[in-house]
Amino acid sequence: MSNTVPVPHGLPMERNAGPFDPPREITRLREARPVSPLVFPDGHEGWLVTGYDAVRQLLADTRFSSRQDIGVLHLPYETPGMPVMTEPSPQVPGLFVAMDPPDHTRLRRKLTGAFTVKRMKQLEERISDIAERQLDEMARLTPPVDLVKEFALPVPSLVICELLGVPYEDRDNFQVNTVKFMAKDVTLDEKMAAYGAMSAFLAELVTGKRATPGEDILSDLARDEDLTIEELTGIAFLLLLAGHETTANMLGLGTFALLEHPEQLAELRANPDLMPGAVEELMRYLAVGDIFYRYATEDIELGGETIGKGSTVLISLLAANRDPERFENPDTLDLHRKARGHLSFGHGIHQCLGQQLARIEMRAGFDGLLRRFPTLELAIPADEVKLKTDMNLYGVHELPVTWTETAR
Repeated sequence: MSNTVPVPHGLPMERNAGPFDPPREITRLREARPVSPLVFPDGHEGWLVTGYDAVRQLLADTRFSSRQDIGVLHLPYETPGMPVMTEPSPQVPGLFVAMDPPDHTRLRRKLTGAFTVKRMKQLEERISDIAERQLDEMARLTPPVDLVKEFALPVPSLVICELLGVPYEDRDNFQVNTVKFMAKDVTLDEKMAAYGAMSAFLAELVTGKRATPGEDILSDLARDEDLTIEELTGIAFLLLLAGHETTANMLGLGTFALLEHPEQLAELRANPDLMPGAVEELMRYLAVGDIFYRYATEDIELGGETIGKGSTVLISLLAANRDPERFENPDTLDLHRKARGHLSFGHGIHQCLGQQLARIEMRAGFDGLLRRFPTLELAIPADEVKLKTDMNLYGVHELPVTWTETAR
């Protein structure tokens, strides 16, 4: 392996290879050195991991910590659901995504029953009903309309609100504050103010559920006296954030990708049985949650390199999903591909808890949208679509679409 590859100063972020592809520099780094040294803007030296095998190995190795309270992380690049921290930060109760075992194990175990494959399958019909109702609303509008506002955001928001027991009429509170929390270009004070507003709202909600529980996931958790109100609040924040933002971005960006690949779209319309595999391929191809971090708690060998104890390590899931060592012709969207094994839901102990829910929502969402709007197309040129390069989850801010007819 060549060691003459230039060491990047700062993570290459510009989507210069197209709206669906990794930055060209990240692709070059993966080809030359899948575990690459990286110099952060403050001069701190860390690592960038882009190869599929190395990313998978790293995510399975708990010596790479997810905690933010054990060292200076030097993170000018935020990871989904977490604010920038340039110094050790106390752990937030309940946010098990930023915990290691045994704390992570204790909290995640409380939730495994809520997100079993069996329980999620029982929700399929309800989720389809929610998607169809939203499509009814969209069909009544005069095009062009913004698909994000009218469909991609409401569907997962309605689903997660119903599952968790969050009043949907309070969605403006969490949707507005989620945008502030996930934005890159706001100050840490603004970000933490948004987090504080959401936490205050959720603390009041879970306190009420502990007093008078209902039939929802947060009520089930609130019945567990082992969990404090602070932990319940943190868990509620994490589930609400992850439960609507990721799927909303996939529905918006995935529709954009399908419209830009008309042959694939036509095949999917003609053969709806392709939908489960198509969802996996779209997840692989797009990976809306791309950059994550870990912190090496000891010297660790990875991909022929030695990651020194105390090093901050950034991971690109999108680059790993596009690794030709794992997927043939990886930069091609191929809805016939067997894309299982992609890393968009992560891997190891932090693999996405709600992945089955997300799959069901995407299948119902894409299936309903393509069936009900057979002439759906972009209402603006593709290069005018506003991309979420300013956010920590990738997607589209808006997707203006139009159609000439709808089907029942």
